[in-house]
Amino acid sequence: MKIGNVTINGLARLAPMAGISNAPFRLVAQECGSALTTSEELDAISVVRGGAYADSLASYFPEERPLAMQLLGCDASLLVAAAEKLQANGADIIDLNMGCPMPKITKQGKGAALMQDIPRTAELLSAMRKAIHVPFTVKIRAGWDGESLNAVDVARMAQDQGVDAITVHPRTRSQRFTGKAPWEIIGEVVRAVTIPVTGNGDVTSMDEARRMVEETGCSSVMIGRGALGRPWVFDETLVSLPIEVQWARKAHIVARHLSLISTHFDARTSLNQTRKHLAWYTEGLPGSPPVRDRIHRSKSPDEATEVFWQFWELCRTANAEQGLTRREVMRELALVGG
Repeated sequence: MKIGNVTINGLARLAPMAGISNAPFRLVAQECGSALTTSEELDAISVVRGGAYADSLASYFPEERPLAMQLLGCDASLLVAAAEKLQANGADIIDLNMGCPMPKITKQGKGAALMQDIPRTAELLSAMRKAIHVPFTVKIRAGWDGESLNAVDVARMAQDQGVDAITVHPRTRSQRFTGKAPWEIIGEVVRAVTIPVTGNGDVTSMDEARRMVEETGCSSVMIGRGALGRPWVFDETLVSLPIEVQWARKAHIVARHLSLISTHFDARTSLNQTRKHLAWYTEGLPGSPPVRDRIHRSKSPDEATEVFWQFWELCRTANAEQGLTRREVMRELALVGG
């Protein structure tokens, strides 16, 4: 797949997620096989004004490139200025968020609210297209609600304004992240435009990513929540390895992520990110709820990390052929979560 002059070497890639798709997580996902990564949403006002916080959100590791930077906004002049700043700072693709469903965003006319007034949004996209020299993409939803499923109309308009590719999350703004994602809407957009379409929604494995492509005809797939605590979802070789090798590789990925967090962020952000991601890394493991609670109550990254690795080792040992009995594991887990 190509987006303008940027080649995407792979089927699936990490989705932009607010507070999550920061540089450490993006790089880990890329190292696991994500074909491209996109920044979390960057408010155009903050980008233009600058400052330590905005600069931190827009920061990236050189080895991440090609990298897409996602903008959030509804004012054409601010979005143009922000896009120019991001592409000057190295963004390989500029993406406009037209799908965020959160009320605090949409009540400002941003995110999914841009799908409500197609003529006005067309003017906004036209202004951005004239100023952006790198590939320009948008991410949309099915529509505002079940009574206004206008993804096809919005996609055609975006193509007419010179957008290079579109990502479609087929839930409506009113659904947010509830219910089953109706992939057929992705297929409708694919058939309506000639530019590449990426599908997004309810994909938790590479097998499901391939099924989405088969069912919708999309060119690539974004994986969002399915990658939380599982950045190795992009690594198709992992499941074919012996179980002990899988545990070792996953442990290496977690350790790599923790190292990137500690070196990239200040102390406060590092603690928040460490707690958040370690809690996700315990998902699906037996006896994890009390451990997640203990992680969230940790006072330092070191404390959270110690709790996690003790738990991880118990689970790994229990999984091994000659490991602990289930009763022994549950007894030890009670101690970890206490």
